[in-house]
Amino acid sequence: MDFGLVLQTDPPASRVVSLMKRAERAGFRYGWTFDSAVLWQEPFVIYSQILAHTTHLTVGPMVTNPGTRTWEVTASTFATLNDMYGNRTVCGIGRGDSAMRVAGRRPNTLARLGEAIGVIRDLAEGREAEVDGQPLRIPWVRNGKLPVWMAAYGPKALALAGQKADGFILQLADPYLTEWMVKAVRAAAVEAGRDPSSVTICVAAPAYVGDDLAHAREQCRWFGGMVGNHVADLVSRYGKHSDRVPEALTAYIKERHGYDYSHHGRAGNPSTDFVPDEIVDRFCLLGPAEAHIEKLRALRELGVDQFAVYDMHDAQETTIDAYGAEIIPALHR
Repeated sequence: MDFGLVLQTDPPASRVVSLMKRAERAGFRYGWTFDSAVLWQEPFVIYSQILAHTTHLTVGPMVTNPGTRTWEVTASTFATLNDMYGNRTVCGIGRGDSAMRVAGRRPNTLARLGEAIGVIRDLAEGREAEVDGQPLRIPWVRNGKLPVWMAAYGPKALALAGQKADGFILQLADPYLTEWMVKAVRAAAVEAGRDPSSVTICVAAPAYVGDDLAHAREQCRWFGGMVGNHVADLVSRYGKHSDRVPEALTAYIKERHGYDYSHHGRAGNPSTDFVPDEIVDRFCLLGPAEAHIEKLRALRELGVDQFAVYDMHDAQETTIDAYGAEIIPALHR
C-alpha cells in the first residue's frame, strides 16, 4: 500500500514544503494539496518547490476541477512540472466544491468533467485533443505522463471514474462504503471494456495517532462536514432513501444546516456540530498506531492501493512521524 500526505496550501508556503519533505523522509510517496484559489495559495506554484526539494515524491491536487482553469492551461502546467522534474505529478480532479462555490459558481457537470479528464491527459502527454471545438496539441511535450484520478461518491460519478479515470479517489475511510464504491467503480470499468485492476484506488481521510480519542475526534470532526456537502448534493438528487446511494452515507446529514467555507477543512469548524462521533470514527483513522494498522489492512483487502492522510489538525508532525515509524512499515510487510 502506498501512502500520501494531504495539506491545505495555507501560508507560509515554506511550511507546506517542509511538511512534504518530512513526509518523503517518513516513507510517503505522494504529496497532495487542496486546490481552491480563493481560500488557499496557488498549489501549482508550491508544487514546483516541493518537487525541487524532494527526490521521488509525486505531487498533485486533491482535487482540481474543470472550471477554474482552462483545460490547456491545466495540462500545460502539469506538463511543465513533469518536464522539469521527471513525470512526478498526478491530476486529482472532481466536479469542484469549494473552488467553484466560493466563487459563486455551481460545480461542473459530470459530462464536462468526463470530457476534461480525457483532454487534460491527452494534452499533458503530448497528444492532440479538442478544446471548445479547436484541435490543440502542446508541441514541446516529450514522453509526458499524467495519470488522472477522479474523486466521486454518487452512482453516476462512480461509473464515470470506472469508465475514464486512471484512479478513483474516495474521501472517507469507512470499510463498508469503501467496498460498495470500489465495486461500483470496477463494475463500470468492466462494462467499459477496461481492466478493473488498472484503476488505482485511493482512500483519503484524516488520521490522528494517539490515545486521547475524544481529542482526536474533535480535531477531525471537520471532515464529516466536508463530506456532508457532497452527501447533501446526492440527497437532493436521489432522495433520502434512494437505493442508489447507501443510507450509511446519507443518514447522518439530517441535522445539517448550511456550511461556512471560511472554515473549510479546518479543525474546530463550527459548521460540523451535526457530525456524530460514530461518523468521525467510521470516516477517519483515530487511536493508537495499532488501530490504524488494523483498519488499513482491512482497506487493503478491499483493494485500496493508497491511503492519503489528511493532516489538518494540531499534530501534523507527530502524525507524519508516527506513520513513518510504525504504520507505513507495517503495511509494507
